[in-house]
Amino acid sequence: MRDFVGYGGKPPSFEWPGGATLALTIAVNYEAGGERSPVFGDASPETFGEFPAYGVPPKRDLAMESIFEYETRVAIWRILRVLRKNGVKATFFATAKTLEVNEIAAKAIVEQGHEICSHGYRWVEHYTLTREEEREHIKKAVEIITRITGKRPVGWYCREPSENTLELLVEEGGFLYDSDVYNDDLPYYVDIKGKKLLLIPYTPDVNDFHFFSNRFCCASEFFEYMRDSFLTLYEESEETPKLMNVGIHVRISGRAGRIVALDRFLNYAKRFKRVWIATREEIARHFMRLFPP
Repeated sequence: MRDFVGYGGKPPSFEWPGGATLALTIAVNYEAGGERSPVFGDASPETFGEFPAYGVPPKRDLAMESIFEYETRVAIWRILRVLRKNGVKATFFATAKTLEVNEIAAKAIVEQGHEICSHGYRWVEHYTLTREEEREHIKKAVEIITRITGKRPVGWYCREPSENTLELLVEEGGFLYDSDVYNDDLPYYVDIKGKKLLLIPYTPDVNDFHFFSNRFCCASEFFEYMRDSFLTLYEESEETPKLMNVGIHVRISGRAGRIVALDRFLNYAKRFKRVWIATREEIARHFMRLFPP
């Protein structure tokens, strides 16, 4: 059932750790090796990439495959360098297959202290799966991520959830939160068959995916949008706490001409007092301590 009211203009009163009023979280989408491709038995190749799609032939797109390979060969190390340089811990929305195709990078992500949130077994639309197929994808994702990283994922964010996704997450039993919503500036609970599940909203606008639609033509435009969003939420947080998401993709912001936007923004945001830069797991655990389900 859809909810058009939410907190109804009366959000909860609380503070983030350290007296912060604004929580800032960086979500790093990591999807290479899990994208659509006839190599993996799909009917057609992936269409979201650096080049515009000219139809979708039922055969391999070698250029697209190469673009996704850049993500795990080069871009991931550039992203990790910038996060390390700024002393920031991020949440990686990682598909299990992506971690599996480059376990060296997967281990580096965890060793650097970042969170792995399950982005599904593969980067495919979950609404195209049957309930049993989706249940199996969730199970395999948890098993693979746990095996490779040594820690089971406690968060979930998939590519286009189905009507069954939340019920299956609750059924699985090991998730603290889901982020497949875009409808608030604070976490909130939903009731799924008598059990409470925390939702930590994500962002469709403060997101480097718009480089592909030319909403952001260059790094300076993306930086300005992140900065303006930050300033608005920071000002609003003086009255009520806020959560800000920044969404980036390894293969997008990991390019040399785009990484400067993330670097500049992190350096900028760190100058402000009462800002807590945190992973989604940290946000979930803090919120759940203050407001037990």
